[in-house]
Amino acid sequence: MAGVRLVTDSSCDLPQDVVDAHGITIVPLTIRFGDEELTDRVELSSEEFYRRMGTFDGLPETAAPSPGAFEEAFRKAGADGDAVICLTISSALSATMASAQNAARAVEGDLDVRVIDSKSITAGLGTQLTLAAEAAAGGADVDEVVSVIEAAIPRTHILGGLDTLENLRKGGRIGGAQAMLGTMLSVKPVVDISTGVVEEAGKVRTRKKQMLFLIDKLKEAGDVERLVVCDGEAPDAEEFADLVAEVVPRERFTRSTIGPVIGAHGGPRMIGITWLAAATS
Repeated sequence: MAGVRLVTDSSCDLPQDVVDAHGITIVPLTIRFGDEELTDRVELSSEEFYRRMGTFDGLPETAAPSPGAFEEAFRKAGADGDAVICLTISSALSATMASAQNAARAVEGDLDVRVIDSKSITAGLGTQLTLAAEAAAGGADVDEVVSVIEAAIPRTHILGGLDTLENLRKGGRIGGAQAMLGTMLSVKPVVDISTGVVEEAGKVRTRKKQMLFLIDKLKEAGDVERLVVCDGEAPDAEEFADLVAEVVPRERFTRSTIGPVIGAHGGPRMIGITWLAAATS
């Protein structure tokens, strides 16, 4: 009986042990520092990325994988007759999904490939992948795994506290947070990416108030599942995790590092939370 294989891109920020445990294939984006181009997760770790960004005179840029890179991944994943599901970073924020769709057309007739827009980023995408992998491991067929993902997408919430809007502004991903630009030097912005685009969630004056704003949003969410506390090598990440733990016990959330793809656009010292809204019966 054919199984289901999962392919994604490197914006998922899943730890390598989780990737290996579920046999997930990651097609990496590339990160550019001026004329130097590095492959995410292969030539560039999160730690090295933030170190470089701190000394780089300019803003790093990202580039989507080529359709050829996705085609190669699809053919390897489906070589034994397994169906392939490719879950990508939000199509509103990257050309990655378009590359995956082009690759899927190239293998049409040879492989069963389903390309799905996660409408998410970082640990939100990672959570959807984990749910899909667990379903596949439990014997779900490709249509059933697709249904699991489609049910999770509208339940996925992502809120981020940024230290600056400069990266989003220059990278052109600022979306509905555009209105905050006039005061961006005097506020600590909070953005909501739950619909796959960047929207303004709030703006406060200090980092501590930013953290408390995020905590209030978590409290308002009520019962949540698969909570992940994220940061981009933020020096106050432990302080934020301590605040989260006052609302949700530590054993009920995990930690994740925001990798180079999202870090390039969100900037340094990001903090954030992702969760699934409780499923309704």
